[in-house]
Amino acid sequence: METLSRRSAERPERPRIGLALGGGGPLGGIYEIGALRALDEALDGVDFNDLYVYVGVSAGSFVAANLANQMTTAQLCRIFVKNEADVHPFHPEVFYRPAFREYVRRLMAVPGLLREAFGRFASNPYDQSLLDALTVLAQVAPAGLFDNTGLHEYLRRAFSMLGRTNDFRQLRHRLYIIAADLESSEAVRLGAPGFDHVPISRAVQASIASPGIYMPVEIDGRFYVDGTLRKGLHASVALEDGADLVLAINPLVPIDASAAVRAGTMNAGALTDSGMPNILGQTFRTMVYSRMEAGIAQYADQYPDSDIVLFQPERDDAKLFFSNVFSFQSRRMVCEHAYQMTRRDLLRRADELESQLAPHGITINRDILADEQRTISTSLYGEMLPVFVAQEGRRRSRFGSGVEQVSGLINSARQML
Repeated sequence: METLSRRSAERPERPRIGLALGGGGPLGGIYEIGALRALDEALDGVDFNDLYVYVGVSAGSFVAANLANQMTTAQLCRIFVKNEADVHPFHPEVFYRPAFREYVRRLMAVPGLLREAFGRFASNPYDQSLLDALTVLAQVAPAGLFDNTGLHEYLRRAFSMLGRTNDFRQLRHRLYIIAADLESSEAVRLGAPGFDHVPISRAVQASIASPGIYMPVEIDGRFYVDGTLRKGLHASVALEDGADLVLAINPLVPIDASAAVRAGTMNAGALTDSGMPNILGQTFRTMVYSRMEAGIAQYADQYPDSDIVLFQPERDDAKLFFSNVFSFQSRRMVCEHAYQMTRRDLLRRADELESQLAPHGITINRDILADEQRTISTSLYGEMLPVFVAQEGRRRSRFGSGVEQVSGLINSARQML
């Protein structure tokens, strides 16, 4: 608390804007990238690479860490959705590498566990049946199906590039990555004093480690897992750190199957017929979402001088829920869908949001929101065109002049998109 007070005295007078990003798995991260791209375009007065504080949990930690490392929303779209990275291309498979070492370690323990089971039964056969004694074999189950060390390695390389850092202490702005201590169940703010020596890439790896799916991540002799076990959003971390305004994105919303059927985004019975993973996912989303709603409702009383603006999917929209992260087409669809949903949400709430955002120096660009032809691709094209003009202008002879030159510039830009 003393460190937070000391930092408070150093705060600049400009609006202190924070960003809180929730979980939702790899597709949740893709959703956040699309939503952030829409917010970046439509909110004048916000620089998503120059915020007061960043807070990320689970998939949100991945996105927040990249933003804090000066990666723009346009770059996030091109690298993680469009696969246009020249250096360190990203593949979703990095999230799903089988934990082979864990499998082998557990299998090697089988003989010893069998001896223990038969020994217990033989020593007191009237206390338990042989079947009861064999329940000790449950320890053969791995601590996680997948090992996300590959994600840590990917981010470590990416954050080693010029202009980026894998050290919390060298960032221009505060970044908090939320993970849960497996043994104490307490939420830990990796990046806060006492935890700021942890590499950012390792912190993200820990925050994403969903129990049962990923192996717990060891840091300084403790084991950490997905921070959504405690909360789905952790916007309060930014508020406690002094943010006057927190922009929050929560992809972890349970589907309302009946409403989705009426909206035409899914067929009747699709949820129950889709198998255990989706049923467990719906259960987890429901628990996390209910806690998040309760937390948001309390913020007005706990932080009366601060504002929080929340963006999240509609509960009758099943596109995010049933999408396949391994499909390039699905990733583009989810990102574009999040982009358009956020744009519509901004336009629908524009009057309300303008009064809430104005004290923080933020205005809403209604002209951009009213452009019904705008897509992520056209927005990226508009941002990149000056770059192409500068680059291609030096090679005019290749395109000729006049109409031919303009045509060459446009074609060259379109190829990059």
